[in-house]
Amino acid sequence: MDGPSTVSDARAALQRRVVGGRPGGYDDGMPEGSNGQPWYADGLKFRCTQCGNCCSGAPGYVWVTREEIRRIAEFLGRGDDTLDPTQLRGVGSRWSLTERKNGDCVFLRTEAGKRICGIYPVRPLQCRTWPFWDQNLDSPTDWARASEDCPGINRGPRYSLVQIEVRRTAKCWDAVDSATGSGRTKS
Repeated sequence: MDGPSTVSDARAALQRRVVGGRPGGYDDGMPEGSNGQPWYADGLKFRCTQCGNCCSGAPGYVWVTREEIRRIAEFLGRGDDTLDPTQLRGVGSRWSLTERKNGDCVFLRTEAGKRICGIYPVRPLQCRTWPFWDQNLDSPTDWARASEDCPGINRGPRYSLVQIEVRRTAKCWDAVDSATGSGRTKS
Protein backbone atom coordinates (compact mmCIF):
# COMPACT_ATOMS: atom_id res chain seq x y z
CA MET A 1 0.00 0.00 0.00
CA ASP A 2 1.33 3.44 -0.86
CA GLY A 3 1.55 5.89 2.01
CA PRO A 4 -0.86 8.79 2.40
CA SER A 5 0.09 11.94 0.54
CA THR A 6 -1.54 14.46 2.89
CA VAL A 7 -2.63 14.70 6.48
CA SER A 8 -6.27 14.31 5.43
CA ASP A 9 -5.33 11.17 3.45
CA ALA A 10 -3.57 9.83 6.56
CA ARG A 11 -6.60 10.54 8.71
CA ALA A 12 -8.87 8.78 6.21
CA ALA A 13 -6.53 5.79 5.97
CA LEU A 14 -6.26 5.63 9.74
CA GLN A 15 -10.05 5.77 10.07
CA ARG A 16 -10.46 2.95 7.52
CA ARG A 17 -7.93 0.80 9.39
CA VAL A 18 -9.44 1.43 12.79
CA VAL A 19 -13.03 0.95 11.62
CA GLY A 20 -12.44 -1.54 8.84
CA GLY A 21 -9.69 -4.00 9.78
CA ARG A 22 -9.90 -6.67 12.42
CA PRO A 23 -12.94 -6.34 14.66
CA GLY A 24 -12.05 -3.36 16.82
CA GLY A 25 -8.49 -3.63 15.58
CA TYR A 26 -5.82 -1.62 13.90
CA ASP A 27 -5.20 -3.65 10.78
CA ASP A 28 -1.71 -3.01 9.51
CA GLY A 29 0.39 -5.49 11.42
CA MET A 30 1.50 -2.98 14.06
CA PRO A 31 1.03 -4.02 17.69
CA GLU A 32 -2.06 -2.54 19.22
CA GLY A 33 -3.15 -1.59 22.68
CA SER A 34 -6.27 -2.80 24.44
CA ASN A 35 -8.39 -0.19 22.63
CA GLY A 36 -7.49 -1.47 19.15
CA GLN A 37 -5.12 1.46 18.52
CA PRO A 38 -1.34 1.26 18.24
CA TRP A 39 0.49 1.58 21.56
CA TYR A 40 1.56 5.11 20.52
CA ALA A 41 -2.02 6.31 19.84
CA ASP A 42 -1.58 9.17 22.33
CA GLY A 43 1.39 10.43 20.34
CA LEU A 44 5.14 10.49 20.83
CA LYS A 45 7.59 13.29 21.45
CA PHE A 46 10.51 13.97 19.17
CA ARG A 47 12.76 16.87 18.22
CA CYS A 48 15.81 16.33 16.05
CA THR A 49 18.90 17.58 17.85
CA GLN A 50 21.09 17.02 14.77
CA CYS A 51 23.44 14.98 16.96
CA GLY A 52 24.33 12.73 14.04
CA ASN A 53 23.78 9.48 15.96
CA CYS A 54 21.30 8.20 13.38
CA CYS A 55 23.85 9.03 10.68
CA SER A 56 26.60 6.78 11.98
CA GLY A 57 27.20 3.32 13.32
CA ALA A 58 27.03 -0.09 11.74
CA PRO A 59 27.15 -0.24 7.95
CA GLY A 60 23.81 0.06 6.22
CA TYR A 61 21.91 1.83 3.49
CA VAL A 62 20.40 5.26 3.13
CA TRP A 63 18.19 4.68 0.13
CA VAL A 64 17.68 7.58 -2.24
CA THR A 65 15.50 8.09 -5.28
CA ARG A 66 16.54 9.82 -8.49
CA GLU A 67 14.57 12.89 -7.34
CA GLU A 68 16.38 12.94 -4.00
CA ILE A 69 19.72 12.63 -5.79
CA ARG A 70 18.72 15.60 -7.96
CA ARG A 71 17.73 17.68 -4.91
CA ILE A 72 20.94 16.86 -3.07
CA ALA A 73 23.04 17.66 -6.14
CA GLU A 74 21.25 20.99 -6.58
CA PHE A 75 21.74 21.82 -2.89
CA LEU A 76 25.46 21.05 -3.26
CA GLY A 77 25.68 23.34 -6.29
CA ARG A 78 26.23 20.59 -8.84
CA GLY A 79 24.77 21.48 -12.21
CA ASP A 80 24.52 17.93 -13.51
CA ASP A 81 21.92 16.48 -11.07
CA THR A 82 24.35 13.74 -10.04
CA LEU A 83 26.47 12.94 -7.04
CA ASP A 84 30.09 11.97 -6.93
CA PRO A 85 30.83 8.21 -6.69
CA THR A 86 32.28 8.92 -3.23
CA GLN A 87 28.79 10.05 -2.18
CA LEU A 88 26.53 7.55 -3.95
CA ARG A 89 26.70 3.84 -4.66
CA GLY A 90 24.55 1.49 -6.65
CA VAL A 91 23.08 -1.48 -4.79
CA GLY A 92 21.30 -3.74 -7.25
CA SER A 93 18.78 -1.51 -9.00
CA ARG A 94 18.73 1.03 -6.15
CA TRP A 95 20.94 3.86 -4.94
CA SER A 96 22.33 4.50 -1.46
CA LEU A 97 24.40 7.28 0.04
CA THR A 98 27.90 6.12 0.90
CA GLU A 99 29.55 5.84 4.29
CA ARG A 100 32.98 6.60 5.55
CA LYS A 101 35.13 3.78 6.92
CA ASN A 102 33.96 4.59 10.47
CA GLY A 103 30.29 4.12 9.48
CA ASP A 104 29.40 7.82 9.29
CA CYS A 105 27.23 8.99 6.42
CA VAL A 106 29.34 10.79 3.84
CA PHE A 107 27.33 13.97 4.52
CA LEU A 108 27.78 13.95 8.30
CA ARG A 109 30.25 16.63 9.32
CA THR A 110 31.49 18.33 12.46
CA GLU A 111 31.15 22.07 12.98
CA ALA A 112 32.16 23.79 16.19
CA GLY A 113 32.33 20.42 17.93
CA LYS A 114 28.81 19.40 16.90
CA ARG A 115 28.02 16.64 14.39
CA ILE A 116 25.51 17.84 11.84
CA CYS A 117 24.01 16.75 8.55
CA GLY A 118 25.55 18.64 5.66
CA ILE A 119 22.41 18.18 3.54
CA TYR A 120 19.77 18.53 6.27
CA PRO A 121 17.35 20.73 4.25
CA VAL A 122 17.32 18.13 1.45
CA ARG A 123 17.96 14.95 3.43
CA PRO A 124 16.39 11.80 1.96
CA LEU A 125 12.95 10.55 2.97
CA GLN A 126 14.52 7.75 4.99
CA CYS A 127 16.21 10.39 7.15
CA ARG A 128 13.15 12.67 7.25
CA THR A 129 10.97 9.95 8.71
CA TRP A 130 13.32 8.99 11.56
CA PRO A 131 12.49 7.93 14.29
CA PHE A 132 9.02 6.91 13.11
CA TRP A 133 10.20 3.67 11.51
CA ASP A 134 8.36 0.40 12.02
CA GLN A 135 11.31 -1.13 13.87
CA ASN A 136 11.14 1.68 16.46
CA LEU A 137 7.35 1.59 16.72
CA ASP A 138 6.92 -2.16 17.16
CA SER A 139 6.65 -1.77 20.94
CA PRO A 140 7.34 0.68 23.76
CA THR A 141 10.51 -1.33 24.43
CA ASP A 142 11.72 -0.76 20.87
CA TRP A 143 10.96 2.97 21.18
CA ALA A 144 12.88 3.09 24.46
CA ARG A 145 15.80 1.22 22.87
CA ALA A 146 15.93 3.76 20.02
CA SER A 147 15.90 6.59 22.58
CA GLU A 148 19.14 5.27 24.07
CA ASP A 149 20.99 6.44 20.95
CA CYS A 150 18.74 9.33 19.96
CA PRO A 151 18.59 12.26 22.39
CA GLY A 152 15.64 13.76 20.48
CA ILE A 153 13.27 10.87 21.27
CA ASN A 154 10.85 11.65 24.11
CA ARG A 155 11.74 15.35 23.92
CA GLY A 156 10.27 18.27 22.04
CA PRO A 157 6.83 18.51 20.47
CA ARG A 158 4.36 15.65 20.66
CA TYR A 159 3.48 14.11 17.31
CA SER A 160 -0.09 12.89 17.05
CA LEU A 161 -1.02 9.45 15.79
CA VAL A 162 -1.88 10.95 12.40
CA GLN A 163 1.49 12.73 12.19
CA ILE A 164 3.32 9.54 13.12
CA GLU A 165 1.38 7.52 10.56
CA VAL A 166 2.08 10.07 7.82
CA ARG A 167 5.78 9.72 8.52
CA ARG A 168 5.76 5.95 9.10
CA THR A 169 4.02 5.22 5.81
CA ALA A 170 5.40 8.05 3.65
CA LYS A 171 6.56 7.16 0.17
CA CYS A 172 7.52 10.69 -0.91
CA TRP A 173 8.68 14.02 0.51
CA ASP A 174 5.37 15.72 -0.18
CA ALA A 175 3.57 13.49 2.33
CA VAL A 176 6.00 14.41 5.10
CA ASP A 177 6.39 18.06 4.14
CA SER A 178 2.63 18.69 3.88
CA ALA A 179 2.17 17.25 7.36
CA THR A 180 5.06 19.04 9.04
CA GLY A 181 3.77 20.79 12.11
CA SER A 182 0.11 20.10 11.42
CA GLY A 183 0.04 16.72 13.14
CA ARG A 184 1.88 17.80 16.26
CA THR A 185 0.02 18.46 19.44
CA LYS A 186 1.09 20.87 22.16
CA SER A 187 3.15 19.18 24.80
